[in-house]
Amino acid sequence: MNKLVELHCDVDDFCKMSIPQWQKQLLEDGNQKRQRNGWMTTGEIMTIVVRFHMSHYRDFKNYYPGYVSVMYKKECPNLLSYTQFLAVMPRVIVPFFAYFTSLKGKPTGIEFIDPTCIKVCRNIRIPRHKTFDGIAQRGKGTMGWFYAFKLHLIVNYHGEIVAVKVTTGNVHDTQLVEELAQGLTDKLYGDKGYLSKALAANLFEEGVTLITTVRKNMKAKAISLWDRAMLWKRFIIETINDQLKNIPYIEHSRHRSMNGFTLNLLAGLVVYCLKENKLSLNLTDVERNAMVVA
Repeated sequence: MNKLVELHCDVDDFCKMSIPQWQKQLLEDGNQKRQRNGWMTTGEIMTIVVRFHMSHYRDFKNYYPGYVSVMYKKECPNLLSYTQFLAVMPRVIVPFFAYFTSLKGKPTGIEFIDPTCIKVCRNIRIPRHKTFDGIAQRGKGTMGWFYAFKLHLIVNYHGEIVAVKVTTGNVHDTQLVEELAQGLTDKLYGDKGYLSKALAANLFEEGVTLITTVRKNMKAKAISLWDRAMLWKRFIIETINDQLKNIPYIEHSRHRSMNGFTLNLLAGLVVYCLKENKLSLNLTDVERNAMVVA
């Protein structure tokens, strides 16, 4: 229960600082005509969604009536019914995005980039799938064809998420790299899917050196021992992608709307950012200095 209080205090403090400015902007732009306070605050709604992704529950339908309605009744006296809570959940998408942005890590000069597919249904069900019809797209990866979105991540060597973009499954890995790499410095490591002389040249002009593995039918590139070692350390971002799918479950086939998919993804990213013991590379100052020399 202490962790619940700590989480709620952190989320609520963020909401009190950012939500009024956002609502004021909506009123000034004419996107919102009036402001009405709901039974539950934005911070309370966000806290419950985050706690769901931290729990062992796989679906919100069992989590909310079976756990929240019983355990959180004293802490949240204005608790909504299950159907009412589902109706207000889309309202916290923008605050969730802002909260996630505040939790992202900073560039360190050693970053890793990798995409992962977020399947929305099994391949056999693609012709009958309706929720993301015309939105999700077919793509192909090392594991074959899929019908999904793509999550493009850049993480630093501390295991912190630095940049993220979501695209449809048919977008090539190289298309978003320049946008994702804005603000980065020094080295960016990726797999052979990011091989592109034009991309490497454009990034180099921005002060970023793109270092990738090569395909089997290509000649080996002459790279430093440090860069070769860092390419072997790419497991860090692959493990993070795996954790996102298996701890907060950002990938499942039970979505019933685009809002639900977006909120599920953002909450999963927030849960990872709040994770205390992230997978990281324990690089010493001596090793960092060796990188500069290399």
